[in-house]
Amino acid sequence: MTIRDYPRVGVGIIVLKPDAVLLVKRSKPPAAGAWSLPGGRQEWGETAQEAARRELHEETGLAVGALTLAGYVDSIHRDDAGAILFHYTILDFAALYEGGEARAGSDAAASAWVKFDEFDQYDLWGEARRLIECARSLIL
Repeated sequence: MTIRDYPRVGVGIIVLKPDAVLLVKRSKPPAAGAWSLPGGRQEWGETAQEAARRELHEETGLAVGALTLAGYVDSIHRDDAGAILFHYTILDFAALYEGGEARAGSDAAASAWVKFDEFDQYDLWGEARRLIECARSLIL
């Protein structure tokens, strides 16, 4: 079995204010230039929550308190012939914003607090929108 024979685990973190969510603009593939939730790949020996906290800190400089699992998504990308290019199962955690100034770092070219009715301006992926709504219902 090769590394491509099974999905990799990714994590995302949905940081919420009462009227907005934190998004980052990706600086590296996959999805370079796209706006999304902070997150990335889980590392060997790291729990999913540790990975979410690390990715948030690396990409925005922020730290948060309690995490709640908001949901998951399978991100499967295929080439024109139908062969799988990559497959991530992404666990998304929700957290309330506790303070600090978000700054772009690591794999993020920019960060922004985006109001819930402004997602179209950021071309936000439908699955990210769905999980943000799940997070809002769980912790706001």
